[in-house]
Amino acid sequence: MSQQHILQISELTRKVRFILESELNTVWLTGEISNFIAAGSGHWYLSLKDAKSQVKCAMFKGSNRRVRLSTGGSPSNGQQVLVRAKVSLYEPRGDFQLIIEHMEDAGTGLLRQQYEQLKNKLNAQGIFDLSHKKQLPKHINCVGIVTSPTGAAVKDILTVLKRRNPNIKAIIYPSLVQGEYAQGDICHAIENANSRNECDVLIVGRGGGSLEDLWPFNEETVVQAIYKSVLPVISAVGHEIDTTLSDYVADVRAPTPSAAAELVSSDSSELLNHVLMLKQRLIKAQQAKLSYSSNEKNHLQHRLSQVHPEQQLQLQQQKSDELGLRLKQAMKRNMLQIKSKPAQLDQRLLQQSPAKNIQLQQEHTRQNMHRITQAIQNALQHKSESFVHLIEQLQLVSPLATIARGYSVTRNKNNEVITKVEQISTGEQISVQLTDGHINATVI
Repeated sequence: MSQQHILQISELTRKVRFILESELNTVWLTGEISNFIAAGSGHWYLSLKDAKSQVKCAMFKGSNRRVRLSTGGSPSNGQQVLVRAKVSLYEPRGDFQLIIEHMEDAGTGLLRQQYEQLKNKLNAQGIFDLSHKKQLPKHINCVGIVTSPTGAAVKDILTVLKRRNPNIKAIIYPSLVQGEYAQGDICHAIENANSRNECDVLIVGRGGGSLEDLWPFNEETVVQAIYKSVLPVISAVGHEIDTTLSDYVADVRAPTPSAAAELVSSDSSELLNHVLMLKQRLIKAQQAKLSYSSNEKNHLQHRLSQVHPEQQLQLQQQKSDELGLRLKQAMKRNMLQIKSKPAQLDQRLLQQSPAKNIQLQQEHTRQNMHRITQAIQNALQHKSESFVHLIEQLQLVSPLATIARGYSVTRNKNNEVITKVEQISTGEQISVQLTDGHINATVI
């Protein structure tokens, strides 16, 4: 026991409430009301039961203000209702209960639930997409009506058509519009109208009624028949506040049968105004045509005057005078050119004269001789200066210059220069070169 956590009652009820609200969340259920209490705070407290069980419920005033039951007032004991509620637990007493968010009559509620489910299903299939909608014809000559031949709806439609445009033809495709056989009749009438193909547009509808009365127009078979119709379909079911699945799938939805008749018919005054407008457009078109023809006539007359023989003769005479003037001017220019030709030739001949060329060549020869002479003199002077410089350099290293300073050169009989004593012997003839001559001597 010491190792286990012991819960408080409040902890237990809190955990159970959390489990109920998180696991079950929102539920739909139907049952009979009992123990109904309308508290002074505006909240409702009641029990819902069936043959075997019951559960306590609470509906707070923020939600019960929107409740609209067939009784017209507050719920009463013994009434069958359909509710949407959250599963919860009332912690202070540990009572299991439902928090009701929505309430309606059981019959109507079930139908409305089926309506929403089928609507979501068909919408997911793309049957309500705008891309499938067909445009109504601009000019409608014949209208098909799928409805009860004895109902108020057909009378309203025919009355409006007769008042607004008696020329529109109406064909009635009789059908039940209420009860379990109505959906088959409506589908057959729509298919019959398409197979006969004798009208421009189809009105499918009936007068107002309860949700149960209008239910055939919520059947999937009827929705599919309208969806597959080649003829454009106008849905005109009930009053403006009534909305059926046929309204969603139809090409056009009219709030009432009379409004559908107004959609397909034009008021006679509107037709008269349209005819008057067309008349004015025709008059304007004729006036424009006459104006265009008149302008075209003036244009043709102008062109005719331009190709008239007298006009052409005058034009040719003017061209002839112009050509004569141009010929005179050309001849005058040619004469001037001919007169100036000899002078131009003399000038060209003078420019090509041999004497002038000889004179130019002589002048060129003189210039070349002068340039050659100048070049020779410059080269000779340069060579002379170089020679003098070389002589000076040679003089510096010449043996004669050395001899002139008091030195002499001694050679043997073979004219070899003697640089050492051991190169000669006693009695040998030698030659001594001095600055101004040679001395022959004998070694003793």
